[in-house]
Formats: sequence, structure tokens, C-alpha cells
Amino acid sequence: MRGFKAAVVALSACLAAAGCSTTGDVDAGASGGTGSTDTYQVWDPYPQFDDSSDWVKLLRTCGTDAGVTVKRTGYDTTDLTSKALLAAQQSNSPDVLIVDNPVVSTLADAGVLTTTEEMKVDTSAVAPNLLAAGQLGGKTYGIPIGANTLALYYNKAVLTAAGVDPATVKDWAGLTAALGKVKATGKKGITFSAIGTEEGSFQFLPWFWGSGANLTKLDSPEGVAALQLWTDWLKNGYAPNSVIGNTQTTSWQEFATGQFAFAENGTWQLGNAKKTGFEYGIIPIPSKAGGTAPAPTGGEFVTAPVQKETKRYATTQKLISCLSSADNAYTTDTTLSYIAATDAVQTKQVAGNAELKVWVEAVKAAKGRTSDNLGTKYPKISQPMWTGFQAALSGGKSPQDAFAAAQTSAAAAIK
Repeated sequence: MRGFKAAVVALSACLAAAGCSTTGDVDAGASGGTGSTDTYQVWDPYPQFDDSSDWVKLLRTCGTDAGVTVKRTGYDTTDLTSKALLAAQQSNSPDVLIVDNPVVSTLADAGVLTTTEEMKVDTSAVAPNLLAAGQLGGKTYGIPIGANTLALYYNKAVLTAAGVDPATVKDWAGLTAALGKVKATGKKGITFSAIGTEEGSFQFLPWFWGSGANLTKLDSPEGVAALQLWTDWLKNGYAPNSVIGNTQTTSWQEFATGQFAFAENGTWQLGNAKKTGFEYGIIPIPSKAGGTAPAPTGGEFVTAPVQKETKRYATTQKLISCLSSADNAYTTDTTLSYIAATDAVQTKQVAGNAELKVWVEAVKAAKGRTSDNLGTKYPKISQPMWTGFQAALSGGKSPQDAFAAAQTSAAAAIK
């Protein structure tokens, strides 16, 4: 195995809950290792699901269908990744490992994961933009279980009172004009998370990518324009200063007060949206020139760690194929409030819930944070990026100077 120490360091920026699953009590299960020949270990980041859940029942059914017993352990996302690295060092990896998508390239680079080619896992039906989050150096290291991403929730009453038709918000200029009209009525414009963690980067990326910018050049005119947009919103009172410290959860809590027109947030808030007590709607995040901005994908990949006994791979492949089959993916993605990774299942989701149409559109335009062959470079770019937008939003630096410094730091980090 190679690069474990570097892998642990690189993961630090990717482990914040940016579009990840919730946490809860760890389900009772085996503590790790491949175990006996008829027992297969599955580790996942869904500790909120216990033995009675549909998710655990599915794992067991897949095991039964493959003729083996599945031992499942659910960990918190951060804990899971560190345990996966340690288990690989000890040649004691689980047979199936389900991990947050930005982690895949780091584990792959450290030699922890097999490729889908080795495992004979069919990924042909998976949307290329979603599969890209699990690719490194021209190889694919797993299959997405589904995806979540970001869009704009809006308060219908607030927009109506301001004379704003959400259907007209198709670019940055249209959105900013709408925020101005909302402010004039005494309400608040937009809330989001700009905290100095991966969570903030996750929320900044739709605006950064929506400007046409590339992560290898943070201080490009396009990148600076995205930061200028956020900075101007704060300066003009269209967004509150609290965004500088907001997580996605606290940002949502602000929106839930009913005082804001818009909130940038994810599919995982759909259940909470129904509890707000006011009518809401959802539109894609607009790009600068119009159309849907590429938002980052959250969600997990089903992967197969390297095993000493390669004869186990045939059964592991059956387990992965079972978990990613169309019928099972539909059930799992519904449980997780994810959008499926294939067109066929996405169509089924929209047929069952028309509200998901806008999310399918957002996911089709989305991209992985480690895409564009960034792989393990992404965390080293993300941290300077969030340091930069924090500096600009707090008034410490101009957007240009903030991202010039960020680019210098990022370039040095990825040499």
C-alpha cells in the first residue's frame, strides 16, 4: 500500500458534512475484517439506520441472494474513512465499502480500492458526470449509489409580495434583481453557508463553476466574479453577515423562519421543507449567463477494497450489483432523499414524485468535486478557496486579492 499518511492528511478537507448522510447510533455488527468465507463485511456511512431499516434489510437480502451472510457496520462518515485506511494497512478491509464520493480518489490513490474493471462491475448505465467523482487516472473505483446536490428553495409568499416570478430567475442578474425587490419589502434576500470548511466550498462551487471558472485557476476573472457576487450581496444587504459562519443546517434554520426569499440548500432538506409551515418552491441555481449552474455532487460510492483472497471478488461483485440494481437503487435513493445515478431510475423517481424534477435537472448538470482529474488535489485547492472567500466576505481583502492569495496557496500545495 502507498501513501497512507498523505491520504489521511488529504482527507481532512473532504470530511465535513457537505452533502453527506446524517449520523446516529452505530448499528451493532462485526468490528471489521473479511471474516469467514461465507461472511462478507459491509461498512457504510449510515449509522442512523438500524437492523429494522429497509437499508439493512436490503443488505441482508443481497447477501442471501449471493449465498452468503452479510455483516454490516455503520459508521459516521469521518470515522468510516479513517477506519478504512487503518483496515487496509492491516490487510483487514471489509469486502464492500460505501464512502462519500470525494474520498474515493484518495482511497484509490492510496491503493485501497479495486477498479470496476477488476470487479467486473457494469457502470454503463451510470450518468458520466456522476461516475466521474469515482475516477482517477482513467480508471473507475466504484459505482455511485445515488447523488444529492444543491438548488435554491424559495418562499412563495415572500416572492409574491415582492412581485417576483421565480420562473424569471434564470441568471445572476435576474436573481440579484429579485433580491433587491425582496429587500425593498422589508424581507431578507438569500441565505447560504459560507463557513470556512468544506461545507462552505460545497456551497460556493455552483457560483464558481457557474461563472465558467476552473478550480486550477481560482483567481481567474470568472472565479473573482463569483466571489464578487457573494461579496456584493452582503454589502447590499441581500444576504446576512451570518452566512460567514453558517453551516448548511443553520442556513436552513434561517430560511425556516419565513423571512427569507431564497436559501441555497440540498435535497436532504426536502423533508424539513414540508415542515416550515409556508409554501415553498425550488429552482436550479442559475449560472452567470443563464441556465443551470453545475453544482457539486454529494452522495456515496459502493466500492470494493483490495483483498488478499481474490476469490472473494466474485461474491463481492454480486453484492455490489444487487445494491446498484435499478429496483434496489430506487428504494435506497428514496430512503436517502438522493437522486438516482441512472436515467431509468431518475425517470421512475419523477413519475412517483413530481417535486423531484428540479433535482434531477440539477443532478444532470452537477459534477464531482474531484472531477476534471483533480482527484487528491481537490482538498488542497478547496481549503485555500474557502480561506479566500472568508477573507473577502469579512471585508479583510478584496475579492481579487483574496483569490490571488488563494491561488498562490493552492498552486504551492498541489506541486
